[in-house]
Amino acid sequence: MVVISAVAALEAAALLVAAGWYALQLLTGAPVLSFWGAVFTLGLLLAFSAWLFAVGHFLFRGYRWPRAGALVAQLFALTIGFPTLMGGYPLAGLAMLVPAAVAIVLLFDKRVIAYASRVGGSPPAL
Repeated sequence: MVVISAVAALEAAALLVAAGWYALQLLTGAPVLSFWGAVFTLGLLLAFSAWLFAVGHFLFRGYRWPRAGALVAQLFALTIGFPTLMGGYPLAGLAMLVPAAVAIVLLFDKRVIAYASRVGGSPPAL
């Protein structure tokens, strides 16, 4: 579980760095086709980063629901990693493919499934 949580947290941190770089490019006047489209893309990077941080955190705490979110994030990483690898950027492609493959395999390990069986507690009484 620690490995999967770390992979999700590192991917979230990478997205946060990418969002920071993207925002810096927008502020320095890099040419874009649509300013509001670029702002929307920046918002998506920030939202996906926050979502991955939450997935990593709640996976580590043993909740059940983040397993699906972690799987979807790793499938997205595979979807981006293969074209990156084949497009002439082997290190960047491997940096996306290897952690995603490891996380996917570990998500279906019986120890991870047993650990991630916690559900939300009952609502607090007034």
